Amino acid sequence: MGANLDLIRATYEGSSEDNGRNLLAALAHDATWTEAEGFPYAGTYVGPDAIVAGVFHRLGTEWIGYNAKVHTLMEDGNRVAAFGIYSGTYKATGKSMTAHFAHLYEVRDGKIVSMVQYVDTLLVNRAIVPDA
Repeated sequence: MGANLDLIRATYEGSSEDNGRNLLAALAHDATWTEAEGFPYAGTYVGPDAIVAGVFHRLGTEWIGYNAKVHTLMEDGNRVAAFGIYSGTYKATGKSMTAHFAHLYEVRDGKIVSMVQYVDTLLVNRAIVPDA
């Protein structure tokens, strides 16, 4: 295993607090973080403060037990792909979801410079939309 893969692994495999600390330490000051179109937090966030506020704070306050469980990591030079399953219950609706995801990271000089998310957004949005 390479150093880039180990860097990314450390953002998934500990406690939520450890993962958050490890992610913040690993992000470049100008890192881009792209959430998939159709995902509740869709868009590209630049820099650790924007990433935390736009994605992780919202995940932590809008969901119960939100989890990104990785089952496979692959490294190819400065790119690392993480494959896994999201799960959680959306507070406002009480509905749960499970959805497969892929995250593609680019690492440069020991720092994450970009992440792009791929996910079945329909499965996530079914938990967010109240029953009609």
